[in-house]
Amino acid sequence: MRRTRTACGALGTTLLLSAFAVAAAPAAAADDAPAGDGLAEFHGQDVDWAPCPQDDEGDELLEGLECADVVVPLDYGDPGGDRIRIALSRSVATDPDSRRGAILFNPGGPGGDGLWMPSLYEGQPISESYDLIGFDPRGVGDSTQLNCSVPEGYGEALPSRPTDAELRLFTREARAVEEGCDRTAGAMRPHVNTPNTARDMDVVRAVLGEEKINYVGYSYGTYLGAVYGTLFPERLNRSVLDSSVHPDRIWHETWLAMSPAYTENVERFADWAAEEGAGLGDSPEEVRAAIEEIAGRLHEEPVEGVDRTVFDQFVGVQGRYQNEWDLFADILVTLSAGGGGESVDAAQAVTLSVGGAREELMPGVYYAVACEADYPQRLGSYYRDMREYRVDHPYGTGVYTAAPSNCTFRSYPLPEPPVEIERDGYPAGVVVQAEYDPQTVYDGGPAMARRLRDSLVIVEDEGGHGFFGIPGYDCVTEKVNDYLINGVLPDSASTCEGLPRAEAGEPSAFTRSGLADRMRDALDDRPRNPAG
Repeated sequence: MRRTRTACGALGTTLLLSAFAVAAAPAAAADDAPAGDGLAEFHGQDVDWAPCPQDDEGDELLEGLECADVVVPLDYGDPGGDRIRIALSRSVATDPDSRRGAILFNPGGPGGDGLWMPSLYEGQPISESYDLIGFDPRGVGDSTQLNCSVPEGYGEALPSRPTDAELRLFTREARAVEEGCDRTAGAMRPHVNTPNTARDMDVVRAVLGEEKINYVGYSYGTYLGAVYGTLFPERLNRSVLDSSVHPDRIWHETWLAMSPAYTENVERFADWAAEEGAGLGDSPEEVRAAIEEIAGRLHEEPVEGVDRTVFDQFVGVQGRYQNEWDLFADILVTLSAGGGGESVDAAQAVTLSVGGAREELMPGVYYAVACEADYPQRLGSYYRDMREYRVDHPYGTGVYTAAPSNCTFRSYPLPEPPVEIERDGYPAGVVVQAEYDPQTVYDGGPAMARRLRDSLVIVEDEGGHGFFGIPGYDCVTEKVNDYLINGVLPDSASTCEGLPRAEAGEPSAFTRSGLADRMRDALDDRPRNPAG
């Protein structure tokens, strides 16, 4: 559910956890915290803003931003105990006379880093009226990190269409992930959850000197924003929840809903390919059969490391991008023909589309936040779902979302139950949802909007994820800007068009040449999107 500044599953530095000193709280700031909750010194700490440091390669996304650290309790039930750092970034409102406060951003995840996010809105209307605040949530990026050790051979032996005998491989790996997190994550892990991240946000609000904060969250960040509003309704002003999690599916049911949504996108593509004459069949059924024929052949004889498992992931990924369906069709037609250099070129395009790498440590926040709710304990229920998904929903996330999770074997008791989402005491907000989003499926948006009585903006005929401020989705951005800047809510259940579908008549369509270069160009052309 994310694309972060550092690649998903990439390395992090060793976890550091210690008691950091906090500046003495000015008397005026202490009034912000209820008496006796132990948070006055955190709310009143001084913040030393300075230009954001650049890493060895330079980070243009942080260029021009200010950065600072604040200190928060590791455990809000024991604010006098261990402490951790939260990294912040800031872009100050360019028109002080029209300043309306500060907006706090979250890109999703769980586990997305957010220091870079103010740069996404540089030059956009909200940058004139608001201070834009990014932050790396607890456990992430430049904040005190939570890392897990990676099991040997992590992910390498998990097929997209496992036999019954292979189902237990997923259980074995889930146990190994949990053991790796338990071994290296230390005292921090039980306290890395959505409620505590929301409490960190309220410390940030107080440190900024804001009576109320505004909020924009994408993907998992929608749930985080809703939890913040539930816990601190008197501290939240305007809120935008873009590509929303379903408030009643935390978290196992959220993962289960993803793979059928990938299947729906493949079905959309099959309808288009048949209608456009893309060379894969004259009917949607023939197109799906052609995809399955390629999958079967790659299972028997992989090409350039692309086997059926990699191919299934690729089909799910590319099926959602209707503006790239011509390229998707070209790759499939080439793989269907088989043999020769063109087939190798197509396989390289598949690899580019799927991509990704892991190293010895992987960020552990996902593996902690995902465990903040209970999971089914009977392995038989997972295996039943996996048998269904390997046949009916093998694409994209496929069988993996139905498999046992590390959370099935969580090694610590829950410190608190999930928050029951409600809106009681803060203004109505905006929920944005795409019709065919496979990461946070469509019905999560209407469900969240209904729960919070927010206005819903529907992005029609669109499989993407994350839209506000993103080039190509001007309709969404205009509606959200009008709300954030002028306080004008969109019409209830208003709509915006998604990106246009590809057309067979375009010069680049169905050329079946330079597929790897075309895929590379397509990846480069995709706008940076906080929710990935």
